Amino acid sequence: MTRLRALSLAAALVYWSFVSSRLPAAWRTPVQAGLGALLVLVSRAPMGLCPPRLWAGLRLGSAAGALAATAIAATTTVAPVRRSMSVRELPASVRYWVLLGIPVGTVWAEEAAFRAALATAGCAAFGAKGGLVLQASTFGLFHIADARATGQPLVGTVMVTGVAGALFGWLTERSGSLAAPLLVHLAINEAGAVAAVAVQRRSL
Repeated sequence: MTRLRALSLAAALVYWSFVSSRLPAAWRTPVQAGLGALLVLVSRAPMGLCPPRLWAGLRLGSAAGALAATAIAATTTVAPVRRSMSVRELPASVRYWVLLGIPVGTVWAEEAAFRAALATAGCAAFGAKGGLVLQASTFGLFHIADARATGQPLVGTVMVTGVAGALFGWLTERSGSLAAPLLVHLAINEAGAVAAVAVQRRSL
């Protein structure tokens, strides 16, 4: 029964990725954030957002996030990456995207759903390694809808985001706190968004 619950949650998350992409932009952030919080409550997933685990998560997440953001900033000097950023379609309101859409509608919602709820269900059903594989592979499949919408290669997107899901899961396990993957995920997405905006504004 625990395996059925874990696999059903994984399938539901992949299905939701196709549904959420059709929601009006104004609804997407609050709906996804609310569903993430609901999944945490229902699954009773440990968050590790109280001391002392919180401090461990903040330390590890800050260090790893700084490295990730620096690496992304450095890639803007690479011509193919810069060209890709220059043609990336940005949301109508960049400020809303950076201040609320990314941190609340994407980072919080996905970390709550995958590294908290699904990881908890997966570990209970398949053990620590099996739970990590389940949440990471599901995280990769979750991004198929985004890849189709943005014209990115499907296989590459699934593989890259699957590896990212495994890394975020490792950070959670290592620190005992969801703060670590939250910070790294936020750093990656925000750095990518700011880099794309900067590249496009320089080309005007």
